[in-house]
Amino acid sequence: MRRLVAIRGIVQGVGFRPFVHGLAHELSLSGSIRNVGGGVRIEIEGPGPAVEAFVRRVRDDAPPLASIDDIDVAPLPPTGATGFAIHHSDAPSATLTPVSPDVATCADCLAEVRDPGNRRHRYPFTNCTNCGPRFTIVRDVPYDRPATTMARFALCADCAREYHDPHDRRFHAQPNACPACGPSLTLVGRDGVPVAHGDAAVVAAQRAIHAGAVVAIKGLGGFHLACDATNEDAVRRLRERKGRGEKPFACMAASLATVGRYAQVSPVDARLLEGRERPIVLLRARDDHGLARSVAPRQSSLGFMLPYTPLHTLLLDAGDTPPGDAAPVAQDADRDVPWVMTSGNRSEEPIARTNDEALERLGDLADVFLMHDRDIHVTCDDSVVRSAGRDAIPLRRSRGYAPFPVRLARAVEPVLAVGGELKATCCVTRDDAAILSQHVGDMANVETLAAFEHIADHLCTLFRVEPRVIVCDMHPGYISRHWAEQRAHRDGLPLVRVQHHHAHAAAVMAEYRLDGDAPVLALTFDGTGYGTDGAIWGGEALLATYDGFERVAHLAPIALPGGDSAIRHPARIALAHLHAAGIPWDDDLAPVQASTAAERRVLAQQCATGFGTVQTTSMGRLFDAVAALLGLCPVASYEGQAAMELEALADDAPATEVSLCFGEGAGTPRRIDPAPLLRAIIDERRRGTPASVLAAAFHDAVAQVSRDLCVSLGREHRVGRVVLSGGVFQNARLLRATTTALDATGFVVMAHRRVPPNDGGLALGQAAIAALGRGHASRT
Repeated sequence: MRRLVAIRGIVQGVGFRPFVHGLAHELSLSGSIRNVGGGVRIEIEGPGPAVEAFVRRVRDDAPPLASIDDIDVAPLPPTGATGFAIHHSDAPSATLTPVSPDVATCADCLAEVRDPGNRRHRYPFTNCTNCGPRFTIVRDVPYDRPATTMARFALCADCAREYHDPHDRRFHAQPNACPACGPSLTLVGRDGVPVAHGDAAVVAAQRAIHAGAVVAIKGLGGFHLACDATNEDAVRRLRERKGRGEKPFACMAASLATVGRYAQVSPVDARLLEGRERPIVLLRARDDHGLARSVAPRQSSLGFMLPYTPLHTLLLDAGDTPPGDAAPVAQDADRDVPWVMTSGNRSEEPIARTNDEALERLGDLADVFLMHDRDIHVTCDDSVVRSAGRDAIPLRRSRGYAPFPVRLARAVEPVLAVGGELKATCCVTRDDAAILSQHVGDMANVETLAAFEHIADHLCTLFRVEPRVIVCDMHPGYISRHWAEQRAHRDGLPLVRVQHHHAHAAAVMAEYRLDGDAPVLALTFDGTGYGTDGAIWGGEALLATYDGFERVAHLAPIALPGGDSAIRHPARIALAHLHAAGIPWDDDLAPVQASTAAERRVLAQQCATGFGTVQTTSMGRLFDAVAALLGLCPVASYEGQAAMELEALADDAPATEVSLCFGEGAGTPRRIDPAPLLRAIIDERRRGTPASVLAAAFHDAVAQVSRDLCVSLGREHRVGRVVLSGGVFQNARLLRATTTALDATGFVVMAHRRVPPNDGGLALGQAAIAALGRGHASRT
């Protein structure tokens, strides 16, 4: 029997060809395999039962980094040939060829790094076909060494032998290297003058951290800024230099056991931490955890990740013994501590990619620089997730996940979607795939825009996408929209402007591979999104398909003083909500106490006249208002701070019978009125009800009004599917409560599991609307 086996998916650069070679040898089969556009092509010949076993095991036993989308098997005439050959890759074709994300070092490579008798002992760039850099080093496809940033490193005889041996796990491992032929480390000062090389650079960097210094470390997808997470002076100094305000820092710890000393780790959390993606995982902090207070001010959660490269392992593992004269840092319980490991950038700038960039842009942030000479072609920041029950919520989708494609309901035309303004990403479509980029950052300056353009062009090059449509947000002030307009004009392409919350809804629909023929009921709760009426939306219930949407309900609007600038002032937002609810600004209220009499006079005038205000229906701003009303965060130093502190407060609440309720205003679309809830919060506080109890009750009230609204609207419009999206649903407590309430009523509930509910997922929704809609979107 002879069969043609065509496999589509991520099967290039992940050890798939040597795996197939070994499987064919084990089953005494003949044939060949080659990389082709979109996957691999296998010809296999031998006894029928063996061929059938081969086809079954190709799927079931595939290498850990492989991801198979489809297997097609077709008969071929037998030839009687013997042996099994691995052929060279075909030239790039018209079919999409997926590229693997960068993944964490495998156990086999780590064992070599820790083995004093191995030639790769303590080599920080050890990798194989099952692990290491992929996406960040590839310039083009097919994924072969000349098309990567490893092209300049000629293989030594030993590495070449591994590379060409089909029985070796480094067969065609494109980043394969060793100390004799591969990249190397250098520690330099702020002046760029080398201080140490090789393993001595690792030890010197460790000593610098333990002495309280800030070290810039070049990793897989860019630079980190690192310091001892238990050293308050060092953490505070890094925070001040970076201009980060109070936004929490992420930490890296040597092991799961170390993480467990500082945070509570559930089985789901442990699986996420130790997975090949190695994201930052948000965990419940232990009481008196011992980290510096400035790591995560006023937060009940800590962000942790485990080492994902040999370099990180060597840096955090102070007990390993380096060769030669570089004495290790003494290992004891006090030194097995986490390090702050935050993006190597100044706040609101893109992460530094090259050595020269790091010295120029991070020169006054870091004390020393641990660099290497393997180029990073595209930046890729750390991913961030949090668990919500048995599932995980992606908060930032980047290293370890990008550029893994989202499969769509059908093949579509190629489009380029440019996302929003905050947590920017872009997305291209090709065949039935939507490829969402890595996290870019907030589009606040020309440096981030340049990084965004580089990433967009790289996606188009890598996946052979020639866009026929450009897609952007409707907001007239977004930098991403202006870029899209210029690109569309330059290339003579139509431009589609998509409403923000419609894109949020469509992102969930695309993630679940819905065809869009039947509408869904979408609850899209976030902070800011430009509405079709020119107001700022954010507490929306939409009846949505890819073709369009109907706004069927929303939070009652308020006049927001100062527009977008109010986001930094939750106390002012609370006063605006109280004014809209007809609640006087009494002196005992926290937001009144947090503002001056002069501020209140101006705010009262603005609320009364509408001058200098924008109308908003934002659920995110309601979270800000309730946080300020409960005495939290009158002024915010980063986006989402008040809501995060409110969730943290709710998590500390004891069990209680206190309940809060929204009202329903008159009109069409339906209006969700927070005035009764705000009055009840004030009354309960005056009766002495703890703020934590009211924070928990508020979350429950939002979940309950969401359920009641969906029951009523679902019955009215005969809709049984609900999608949840928008940045408010990053809140794990709210997501669990809302999902549980909707599940109990029989709805099919769809929430994000692969792309973020925040604006990091917007580009996917925009692309789906432009590609899967039936021409109803407005094009110019």
